Amino acid sequence: MEIQKHYKIAIQLLVFLLFVFLVFANTPVIYVIIYALTAALLLIHTLFSKFKLKIKFIFSGIYILILVLQQIYINNAVFLNDDLWLVTLIKKIIGIIAIFLPYFIRYIHYLYRLEHQFNISENSNITFDMLTVINRRKNDFRNNLNKGKVVLSKDNITEIAQDIPRHSYFKYLSKGSLSETYFEECEKSLSDENIYIVLSSTGSSASELISLFTKKAYNHVSLSFDKDLRTTISYNGGENVTLPGLNQEQLNSFHKKDDASIMVYKINAPVENKKRIIEKIKEINETGSAYNLVGLITKVSIRPNIMFCSQFIYSILQVGGLAYFKSVNTKVKPTDFVENDYYRKLEFCYEINFKDI
Repeated sequence: MEIQKHYKIAIQLLVFLLFVFLVFANTPVIYVIIYALTAALLLIHTLFSKFKLKIKFIFSGIYILILVLQQIYINNAVFLNDDLWLVTLIKKIIGIIAIFLPYFIRYIHYLYRLEHQFNISENSNITFDMLTVINRRKNDFRNNLNKGKVVLSKDNITEIAQDIPRHSYFKYLSKGSLSETYFEECEKSLSDENIYIVLSSTGSSASELISLFTKKAYNHVSLSFDKDLRTTISYNGGENVTLPGLNQEQLNSFHKKDDASIMVYKINAPVENKKRIIEKIKEINETGSAYNLVGLITKVSIRPNIMFCSQFIYSILQVGGLAYFKSVNTKVKPTDFVENDYYRKLEFCYEINFKDI
């Protein structure tokens, strides 16, 4: 199992490095090679498959057509010297996404075959579970496709692309972002022997992109020392006000779409436990921090204070002796704090639907 874990991390790191290499590539050569290898792989698989001859010809033609379109796009639309760097970056990201287009076509065909592989004479062999699986996959695919159209819109991709240069995977960026006033509020909260965990569905471009992969509505988690959320903190992008890293969060920062919402839970935290957590946060604030954007993919942190939101919340609960489920901090998702509460340590407090405010 340990070997499989290391292989998985290595593959994730290689995929990330390939993505970075493609983004910073100055010539279309590497794109051309990857497109050609993908087409060749799928063509060979199709020709040696058990498909009917007609289907083989159709899909071979589709893969060749996609390859031609990919080559035209990458050679004539991306590497233009007169483009702004941001425009070039967006075009490169589209070029990277285009690598998966042939596989996307193959997946559509797979769903079609799955739904139509049973003929009338086989109806007696079809179970309810089979039909449920088929419909679930079809509906998931349709929902993801519709959501993807929104998430991968030009405005969202532009916003994400503009935010990427603000982050660092190797050095601390945010330092001293939490004021003395903030820590005074934390001290006032010691009379409340609870810590509050806040799950949020904010509607930010990054949050919506993450939701495509996690398939969860809530993709951000924060911590507060008081029930009214005056001391809410987490690792975030800084809202273009502060640098990415450990930052205080205001209630209005969760409201980025009409149907944004937050769920607030509490866990018992004796005074001494809260003090240990506050002291650790002071230490991070003084030492410096950065948002672990790359770690969302690689599940690796280069330095201790480079984290993403759920990684931070889990780590800080461990510091305070309040962690109530076992996991590796880099693998914790925001919804794990509720879904993995096997011993019912959390107590639901309230929900805020911003559309009702």
